[in-house]
Amino acid sequence: MLQLNRTGLADRAAWEAAGIELPQFDLEAVADRTRAKPQWVHFGAGNIFRAFVANAHQKLLNTGRTDTGIITVKTYDFEKADKLNKLYDNLTLLVLMNAKGEFRKSVVGSVAEALVANKARPEDDRRLIEIFENPSLQMVSFTITEKGYALTGPDGDYLDRVKEDFKNGPEQPVHAMGIAASLAYRRYLKGQYPLTFVSMDNCSHNGDKLKNSVVAMAQAWAARGLVEAGFVDYLQDEAKITFPLSMIDKITPRPSEKVQAILSESGLADMELTVTSKHTYTAPFVNAEVSEYLVIEDKFTNGRPPLEEAGVIFTDRDTVNKIETMKVTTCLNPLHTALAVTGCLLGYRLIADEMKDPVLRRFVEIIGYEEGLPVVVDPGIINPRTFLDEVLQERFANPYIPDTPQRIATDTSQKVGIRFGETIKAYVRRADLNPAGLTAIPLAIAAWCRYLLGVDDEGQPFALSPDPLLESLQDHLHGVRLGDSHAPGVRHILEDARLFGVQLYEIGLGEKIEAMFHEMLAGPGAVRRTLEKYSN
Repeated sequence: MLQLNRTGLADRAAWEAAGIELPQFDLEAVADRTRAKPQWVHFGAGNIFRAFVANAHQKLLNTGRTDTGIITVKTYDFEKADKLNKLYDNLTLLVLMNAKGEFRKSVVGSVAEALVANKARPEDDRRLIEIFENPSLQMVSFTITEKGYALTGPDGDYLDRVKEDFKNGPEQPVHAMGIAASLAYRRYLKGQYPLTFVSMDNCSHNGDKLKNSVVAMAQAWAARGLVEAGFVDYLQDEAKITFPLSMIDKITPRPSEKVQAILSESGLADMELTVTSKHTYTAPFVNAEVSEYLVIEDKFTNGRPPLEEAGVIFTDRDTVNKIETMKVTTCLNPLHTALAVTGCLLGYRLIADEMKDPVLRRFVEIIGYEEGLPVVVDPGIINPRTFLDEVLQERFANPYIPDTPQRIATDTSQKVGIRFGETIKAYVRRADLNPAGLTAIPLAIAAWCRYLLGVDDEGQPFALSPDPLLESLQDHLHGVRLGDSHAPGVRHILEDARLFGVQLYEIGLGEKIEAMFHEMLAGPGAVRRTLEKYSN
């Protein structure tokens, strides 16, 4: 059996016979150089980091374009970090899967060191301080999800952990942003060395979110006299500290049991899936699609790895924004949301299965090609039509990516304004286009309203995905049943410009969406009949 650890990698012939690519560099030598000259720290070593970011850096190590590894830091779910790092020597088995069922397997060994940011781990704490005090450090990156940057809760009040960090100062931080600010403060005290903080999370203006939270933490400390005012100035001095924007795109679902079985059959030992006490699904392998995009604003103050040689795109801030807008408002996210709500209504459990349904496929093709592309924001360096082709023909149709409509339907109320509202507003701005002439986008909004009833197309109840506005939205539809010819409450939802970013009734879409909603309400099978009617 093949063991995923440094000792196990010694039998290279056995790994290669199993069709698994190995690192083409000396792991120990890279680890030694990283300890002496750290250059890259990454917070949040989850699936997208392991499947994409770490693998990109491995490409540089394989070709000799860099000679140090990445140092990962966990601020949450230490149980996961301990298990993966100690049992598998910081190695990950990466499985890339295309729509044809071809698997490309490789061992990723670019993580040279793994630490936990917790004062209860004094050795790790000392090492982190040592790293941030070293002038060699170039970049600190993050994949901690959008929630990881939030200092306030839904009520606008500071989170309890943040209040504790404000009070305790840089000596005892617990929130990820407090930890980042504390370590930046150590660097400031040591010599005000330059450094770049890069959010690689899939959220709009991620670098600004990161900067605002780190600076807010520093300002709170300065106001209490816990740090010098000069520290706040240091964080805001772009000659020393920068927070570039980025756009990342790669589907990396949780570890698949099917992939686990294939790996075990190939002779790999200890490929177990486990669920931590924090309800995180983890495994020594990560499965992901082949397609990947990482675009970063090229604004670094202390150098950076040549990641462009590994496929990362470096460009200016405006282009990063345009690429994100292209993806989020036209070429991917609107299609995902449309498939999510209709998939839940029609009983689908996989996005890939929905793409086999000719009605649903045609539905999202209309949203993307016919209604989206005429107003798409073209970033210039990525062709929107080519990107859309890849999404519909390869990515969504990939049966080996176990992505579910139920997952994607989460928080839809927070998404419809961007994913559909921005295209509608673009039609309003164009004198040669009429928003009232749109069909598939209004149909997607109507399907979302129908989804909110929690009753599928066969008339059976189903569990709705989490959404912060779910209760209030459902209140508007209280008492609505299949077969009702009139449901006035839906108008209250459609009139809410805070949801959609536009007054739907003023531009001739409100009544149209209402009518589609009522068609879907006619009885069992009405959702499919309505989709068939308009997706032609």
